[in-house]
Amino acid sequence: MKEIGVKGEIAVEDVPAGLFGGGVGGSESIASEIRDADARGDVKAILVLIDSPGGSPVASRQIWSALKNSSKPTVAYMREMAASGGYYVAAGTDYIVAEPGTITGSIGVRATFSDLSGLFGKIGYNETMFKSGQFKDIGNPAREMTDEEKAIMQGIVDEMFGEFRGIVMEGRKGRINNARLGEIFDARVMTGRQALSYGLVDGLGDKEAAVEKAAQLAGNEKLGLCDSAGKKKGIISTLVGEYALVPYFGQIIPRWNLQY
Repeated sequence: MKEIGVKGEIAVEDVPAGLFGGGVGGSESIASEIRDADARGDVKAILVLIDSPGGSPVASRQIWSALKNSSKPTVAYMREMAASGGYYVAAGTDYIVAEPGTITGSIGVRATFSDLSGLFGKIGYNETMFKSGQFKDIGNPAREMTDEEKAIMQGIVDEMFGEFRGIVMEGRKGRINNARLGEIFDARVMTGRQALSYGLVDGLGDKEAAVEKAAQLAGNEKLGLCDSAGKKKGIISTLVGEYALVPYFGQIIPRWNLQY
């Protein structure tokens, strides 16, 4: 059985290990690792350990696709957080195990813009923009967005949310609580226990429970984990240990950022 980690904010590119922290694998590396595990004859199942608040829609879909197309049984284990893009990834597996206190859900999309025009007015900052099209500077923090611009961005968010919703409905077909779809898709966060009642996870338990389920799906109850090359820790992380992932749902973003 192969264990593959999806940790931290989900992005396409790898984040290399630095002085204060360990590196984080990007979606291209993770998807490649999933495909390699799928091709290995000695790997009978794939366990995906998720500890992520979400991130890039493109990166989330890339990992989801690799899991969805795997010919081996796949099990997701949600540790402290598997929200938004983290849940998107889990939806591509055959079975989802969550800790009772896992923070998950947040099934939605957001695009964040900053309007600094009031501040700029107070400090006497002026900006002259030359552009080739009406919407070329959409999201310019030096001015308020127009209603047309807001409609354009809302359309993008709605389209990507529709895709996210479809992924969840497909992945949880026959298991999702259809009577509570309004609550499931209003982007609320929930615990693992609550997610079980919504039909978003299949069972509650720890990592060992997830390992046992993966072995069961592979038809071999004695199946164990094989080695998985991990990212090297930074010097400070090596000295003081890893910090637990702390839930967060927002960040200061220059210009705008579209993410799950």
